[in-house]
Amino acid sequence: MKQKGPILYEPTPKSKRIKVFIPYTAFEIRQKIKEMNSSFWHPEQKLWSVVNTPENLNQLKTILGSYETKATNKPLVMPSILLDEAGEEAMFELRKVLIIKRYSESTIKNYQSMLGVFFTHFKGVDFATISKDQIEDFIYEMIKKYQISTSVQNQMINSIKAYYEHVLGKPRTYYEIKRPKKEMTLPNILSEAEVYKIINYPDNLKHKAILWTLYSCGLRISEVIQLRLDDIHYEQGYVFVKASKGKRDRKTVLSLYLIDLITEYIKSFKPSYWLFEGQTGGKYSLTSIRKIFRKAVAKTGSNPWATVHTLRHSFATHLVERHVNLRHIQNMLGHSSPKTTEIYTKTIEINNKKITSPLDYILKNSNLRT
Repeated sequence: MKQKGPILYEPTPKSKRIKVFIPYTAFEIRQKIKEMNSSFWHPEQKLWSVVNTPENLNQLKTILGSYETKATNKPLVMPSILLDEAGEEAMFELRKVLIIKRYSESTIKNYQSMLGVFFTHFKGVDFATISKDQIEDFIYEMIKKYQISTSVQNQMINSIKAYYEHVLGKPRTYYEIKRPKKEMTLPNILSEAEVYKIINYPDNLKHKAILWTLYSCGLRISEVIQLRLDDIHYEQGYVFVKASKGKRDRKTVLSLYLIDLITEYIKSFKPSYWLFEGQTGGKYSLTSIRKIFRKAVAKTGSNPWATVHTLRHSFATHLVERHVNLRHIQNMLGHSSPKTTEIYTKTIEINNKKITSPLDYILKNSNLRT
């Protein structure tokens, strides 16, 4: 059988990444792609990819030399929500119970989005009669047909279980739906040099203050827009985070440099209640913050995989690297379990400048040579 050669999957104009297949025997090609900025291995697809830029595409073509071109097969988009009367009523009952249970609005919207697909799929069926096997068949179809990620799969299961347990009153054990194997992934981290470039990129004082606050306090994006002017405790040196994830209040560190920047920002923009307000008042939008961050990442040539939340991961990792007590980091991040915080001990940069290999000790020890 003839050995397959490299395959380049032509990206669409909106593709975020360019994918390539590299034969197992093409060691040199694989090594060159590994060395490319932003290269990533997709084990399930057995493909390599890099960020979709004209420069990366040209570099890939040069590296591959002789290759086959194939069109990128785009997964089908999940069907739009077309609820009938029964579906609308079920959605209303779920929303009502989640509001009573004090779920966040973002969680409620997420559950509604997931359940909309579920209710549409079972349109005309009495939802109370749907079996566990039918639900798992539905999840299977979502995976195979629409290639949903493991996180979307879990969100789908959570929303379905919320409906059956909270609305229909089914016991928790009634629908023990199979979940995907937990992924042992590490948080994406920015180097200190990358953080410095990103948070200092904006010329706009408000934009810079937002990025500084996110990183220096280790905040979630949803938390930074909830900050009030009164939450900055200058004299005591902390930032108060009200009712964050899990409805928990907490305190986090207030940088001395951030105090100067926030003071300058407040004098210039004069916010009235929220620390960061939109042009017409009210909380600053999440979408705007994401745009500010993405632009800063792109313009500074930083890690293209980074998101706003990467600043929070980087905050924690950089504290671990400076040997700050994990209990302090846990409290500042608002983690309920120390196990969640311990993940950052695995994200510390490993290289021969920080850690000496035991081989070096052996070879340097003259007593072992005799």
